[in-house]
Amino acid sequence: MSLSPFDHPFLGGLLGDAELAAAFAAEADLAAMLAFEAALAMAEGAEGGIPPEAAAAIAHTARAFTPDMSCLAAATARDGVVVPELVAQLRAAVGEPNARYVHHGATSQDVIDSSLVKRLKDAAQILDRRLAALIAELDVLVAAEGDRRLMGHTRMQRARAITLGHKMAGWREPLLRHRRRLAEMVQRVFIVQLGGAVGDRAELGSHGDAVADRIADALGLGRSGRAWHTERDGLCEFGGWLVLVAGSLGKLGADIALMAQNEMEELRLRSGGRSSAMPEKSNPVAAEVLVTLARFNAAMGGGLQGALVHENERSGSAWTLEWMILPQMAMATGAGLRLAADLLAAIEWG
Repeated sequence: MSLSPFDHPFLGGLLGDAELAAAFAAEADLAAMLAFEAALAMAEGAEGGIPPEAAAAIAHTARAFTPDMSCLAAATARDGVVVPELVAQLRAAVGEPNARYVHHGATSQDVIDSSLVKRLKDAAQILDRRLAALIAELDVLVAAEGDRRLMGHTRMQRARAITLGHKMAGWREPLLRHRRRLAEMVQRVFIVQLGGAVGDRAELGSHGDAVADRIADALGLGRSGRAWHTERDGLCEFGGWLVLVAGSLGKLGADIALMAQNEMEELRLRSGGRSSAMPEKSNPVAAEVLVTLARFNAAMGGGLQGALVHENERSGSAWTLEWMILPQMAMATGAGLRLAADLLAAIEWG
């Protein structure tokens, strides 16, 4: 049994998201880390930092390497990070005389952070695609039902009549803005990490910036003129974006749950949750869970802001907090977009 509701044996059916989960699986993390090591070697080989034959050998081995997971787990418990053991295993696989060039000029944080942003970028592309699809679904509903009249409510009280199109605009317009926000932040947030021991790239000499640019290009990340080891505002900005998306979906869910109340019956849901005591009930489960996920991400967002405080040139405590929070926030947002699409598809208008 899992402690996370997102991959729980039965709660995962409600809150899980297999497509998003793949970006945060251990296999994806290790693949991205090994891709970083291959890109690092090839970049250093091209810039003269290590022999070209060593670069080719390291890249070839890294691309096909399967680490010993049990040893990684044991070493991480000791070291706090997986990279020292991963690098040791990779060096053993590369063998002499090229083993000493593995991970040259890099540090654990370079590998872990670059892997994280690479996978966050993949997750963001999935979320953006779902946002676009949800907006298109709302457009179809507005075209078909937007002129329908219904009662507006302010502060939970009857106000004045509005159109359904007016109400749906309040769901749709924030989603459009979220897509624009994401497009604007991509090159600022999803950028390569390379700084070496203390973030100044000193171990790479005069080739540091060129090596970083080559790694960024190889991994499909944005270039970075400096390491951001302790500058975590980009990750916090992306976390804030996840809060905004989930919150907008929560608004949609709350409205639909209210509109589906028996006393209102402004809409019906073709599929709803069963009650163990009242078989006549059909509960608006998807709508309710959208509210839950919005509140969950709002709570997690505050925790992520706590990870902005990195002591000196690296923080183990703040760094670890990011690993615990960010994947869950992405999963919550992905589940919300999945449920919102299902919810709109289930609506029947009276």
